[in-house]
Amino acid sequence: MNHWLLITGIFGIVTAAETLRAGDWPQILGPQRDGEARGEQLPDAWKSGGPPILWRQEVGEGYAGPAVSQNRVFLFHRDGDSEVLDAFSAADGQRLWSRSFPATYRGGVNTDRGPRCVPTVSGDRVVVFGAAGDLHCLATGSGDPLWSRELYVDFKGDLGYFGAGSSPLIVDDLVVVNVGGKDAGVVAVGLKDGRTVWKSTKEGASYASPIVLQDGGVKKIACVTRLSAVLLAAKDGRQLGSLEFGRRGPTVNAATPIVVNGQLFLTASYGIGAKLVRWEKDQPKVVWENDSSMSSQYSTSVHRGGNLFGIHGREDMDADLRCIDALSGKVRWSEAGFGVAHLILSGDRLLILKPNGTLILAEATPERFSPLSEYRMATATTRALPALADGRFFARTNAGATGQLLAIDVR
Repeated sequence: MNHWLLITGIFGIVTAAETLRAGDWPQILGPQRDGEARGEQLPDAWKSGGPPILWRQEVGEGYAGPAVSQNRVFLFHRDGDSEVLDAFSAADGQRLWSRSFPATYRGGVNTDRGPRCVPTVSGDRVVVFGAAGDLHCLATGSGDPLWSRELYVDFKGDLGYFGAGSSPLIVDDLVVVNVGGKDAGVVAVGLKDGRTVWKSTKEGASYASPIVLQDGGVKKIACVTRLSAVLLAAKDGRQLGSLEFGRRGPTVNAATPIVVNGQLFLTASYGIGAKLVRWEKDQPKVVWENDSSMSSQYSTSVHRGGNLFGIHGREDMDADLRCIDALSGKVRWSEAGFGVAHLILSGDRLLILKPNGTLILAEATPERFSPLSEYRMATATTRALPALADGRFFARTNAGATGQLLAIDVR
């Protein structure tokens, strides 16, 4: 690891919300949008029979994963002709409130018509982004609607293959959305009132979510679009730099970029591959790139100690679970034919959720794939991103137009 520790980082990670409570998972991929749950305590192994299911709730269709803030679990799903945001008690699953909005998305390559974006919570507000490109802001305590915007209507967004699928980012008093509209690739609206503050780029939308970075006290936004990775000034949307990332044709960019020791790691499948990028005076310098190390269709990798753990490949083909050296791209180990999965990192432990309902507890080690316990938590599909907050693992299932939200005690 010595060579890794010698690298001086440019970027630091900034949380989307200004104030976070320990144990919260307030947005896609957790507090820092990197798949890491800091401060959680996972065991060496689960008892026979697996960890206990604390509660479950019936929900509708969609692939939007849960967000957790201040002992509330927020889940965005579709019920008939409505997109519904429910708030549940994290402790016992009691439904605290429910609000619905008209749903107009009819489905695309995937027939599921529900929302794809994880709710984003900041303080007393929660923002959700529907499959047809409608953005809503609600009060976390009561569910009262505060404002709504039809962003794909306002900015002529393209529904693409699967509808809107890039989860909004909250930075300071702005909500930043990867819209992919005409002359409005990335748009920022006010968190307070939903009014347009700035719009930037002519980039098409992707299914990757933007992240916010700290660079010498200045907040910047890194956003993977349909064909590029762009760096924007958070305050006014000014484009600071960009590099090509993507391919035309039936491809998607879906994995969220993550910061690895001050550098940006990008990954995609479909012949696009992976890149580690160092930004010098807002100009991208590629440290390494290839299509053989960690080319992920939609799963976001997690980082620990100079190593990346994630998925190489696609769901419709053989995909491998891998660990690679982040600085060089060298493969440390590879579990062939493992299949796609979502990973959460907690200390030296990994929680790995496969789409078939299997949850695996493993060591986060560069030496070898080292599973500790395995538990079949559901028989239905578990494709949505999970959450880990205060010892509880939250995941949703899909079975046609219905599904369940589960809370599992993994302490």
